Amino acid sequence: MLLVVDIGNTQTVIGIFREEELLCHWRLMSKTRTADEIGVYLLNLLDLSGIDSSMLKGAILSSVVPPLDIPWSEGIGRYLSVTCLRVSHNLDLGMAVDYEAPGDVGADRLVNSVAGMVKYGKPLIIVDFGTAITLDAVSAEGNYLGGVIAPGLGTSVEALFGKTAKLPKVSFEIPARVIGKNTMESIQSGILHGFAGLVDTLARKIKKEIGEAPVVATGGDAERIAPLSEAIEIVDPWLTLEGLKIIYNRNKT
Repeated sequence: MLLVVDIGNTQTVIGIFREEELLCHWRLMSKTRTADEIGVYLLNLLDLSGIDSSMLKGAILSSVVPPLDIPWSEGIGRYLSVTCLRVSHNLDLGMAVDYEAPGDVGADRLVNSVAGMVKYGKPLIIVDFGTAITLDAVSAEGNYLGGVIAPGLGTSVEALFGKTAKLPKVSFEIPARVIGKNTMESIQSGILHGFAGLVDTLARKIKKEIGEAPVVATGGDAERIAPLSEAIEIVDPWLTLEGLKIIYNRNKT
């Protein structure tokens, strides 16, 4: 079995693979924790899922929060007795990274691109809805080209409510119409239809540079935005976890 960990700015997603099957997955808040706390968390999660930690044969993590890298690596090694591989552009990704400073690319963006190319071919556009919304482009030759970074839904909403005392906080539910008939509908329309439009416009402009390509969406808010988007063709919620598995298998020796 393989442990995969994706550490984001807001959430950390954990999964357990048995061969190609994703057996279970969990989401935790990305907080500063000691290696011992992380180890106890992981042992409890495995125990609750009926998984014997001795069955784990490897682990891999991607992270965009450098201060969390060492505690997670140490916690995994100390409590699960496996060495944790960390994703970087220096690993064998199966694709060239055509970026001015490859070390600056978020590990999750590389992981998504690897998984997307393996599963859906090339060229390809991957949209990841997280703390930030990223669009990444894979060329027809299978190279990572770069992409776009924009504020995510949660980030934008917090900024909106932080600056507007009279606006109520609302849930991310699709309104019945674009023209809101009350404040709640107006905010929901602006957020959901607005971000769908952002993705559609950016995807269209990227296609002008790389040619026609399918658009795959992943991340926590992908399923909310996809029904409103004209560009998104596929929603793959566990793309990042699958990418971690693929990269581990390429580098485990």
